[in-house]
Amino acid sequence: MKYYSLNKQSPLVDFAQATIQGQAPDKGLYFPETIPTLPKGFIDNIHQYNKIEIGITVMLPYIGNSMPLQQMGKIIEETINFPFPLIPITPSIHALELFHGPTLAFKDVGARFMSRCLAYFNRTSSKPVTVLVATSGDTGGAVANGFLGVQGVEVIILFPKNKVSKVQELQLTTQGNNITAVEIEGNFDDCQAMVKDAFIDEDLQQHYTLTSANSINVARWLPQQLYYFYAYQQWQQQLAPVISVPSGNFGNICAAILAHESGLPVQHFIAACNANKVVPDYLNKGVYQPQKAIPTFSNAMDVGNPSNFIRILEIFHQSFQTLKNKISSYSINDDTTLQTIQDVYQQHHYLLDPHGAVAFAAINQYLQQHPNLKGYIAATAHPVKFPDVVKKATQIEVPIPESIQDLFSKPQNSTVLPAHFSALKEFLLNRK
Repeated sequence: MKYYSLNKQSPLVDFAQATIQGQAPDKGLYFPETIPTLPKGFIDNIHQYNKIEIGITVMLPYIGNSMPLQQMGKIIEETINFPFPLIPITPSIHALELFHGPTLAFKDVGARFMSRCLAYFNRTSSKPVTVLVATSGDTGGAVANGFLGVQGVEVIILFPKNKVSKVQELQLTTQGNNITAVEIEGNFDDCQAMVKDAFIDEDLQQHYTLTSANSINVARWLPQQLYYFYAYQQWQQQLAPVISVPSGNFGNICAAILAHESGLPVQHFIAACNANKVVPDYLNKGVYQPQKAIPTFSNAMDVGNPSNFIRILEIFHQSFQTLKNKISSYSINDDTTLQTIQDVYQQHHYLLDPHGAVAFAAINQYLQQHPNLKGYIAATAHPVKFPDVVKKATQIEVPIPESIQDLFSKPQNSTVLPAHFSALKEFLLNRK
């Protein structure tokens, strides 16, 4: 498998090169030259396979001969060694719980997969790879955990100051070792812009081998397909599911759409957005207009210019009508988010986090118009990550899972920078 830049000004690369580079030299995102087709009979017999076998079947065409099959199997096994249960909430809506990994968020899958790939590809190099990543909340924690102690890799995480939850902040700032946390006095879009500028800065290129662990990186983006196959393995209904994904940077829903293009049965996709409604507006008006990010209760989706939407357009060959036939998108405000958490908890005894609540409210709207269909939400984060919002909606304190209790006793360490690339550049060069 070769990967090309969506800006079409860079040479083709293999999976290893795309992983190490993160972004193409022309600032474009890498995209697979062909979308693989699943082996004949795979979906019909999916119940016969274990999670590792499914992972190898799905990922092998993307990785090709960039690593031995045995190595790929080992990486997949370490990536998905926790459950992905599909839990019924109502008779027509399930939750695919993606928060049973070490940092209680769906990003654990992509971060664990990518960290192990990068360690393998960099195993013979004397020069460390520096992972420079922007986070709106969960990416950073998952990356910090996934890369902690990985030889030959250092990680620098940019996050918006005072705009992530307490648990998210602890996951970013208490790791130490090869993990450095940087608080930016701005929003996520500022962090992301600074990271992108770093990748094309010639001075930094001389001193660092930079790559990204955002979903712009193919090794972070592509393995997210796996849990949609695990969900289908558990799906008991006759008709294929409607899938509602909380969508900020659009990497997760893009992976789900890619899985569908390969042969995963899906009835319809719902891009569930908060007040940051660039994509809902686009689907309504046909005009794509990036906006300044608006802070909301579902902070990981506070993105005004989603990087991965260009990949979704590429999957649909830039056809607005084809995309509109397969994807609906709803904007859910904070009041509805709170009301949804409250209603679902009171009526169905299921506790949603704010992102899951946005996805639930969106699929609920869609299924009211299509009562013969059923579906599931991607429950992307544990409610404990957003205790204030959950308490505001339900008046209950979310119990802290044992797996993260030690975070609260660890010292925090971070650097605060203004939201200007020059400040980041100075900080990075002073480290050398």
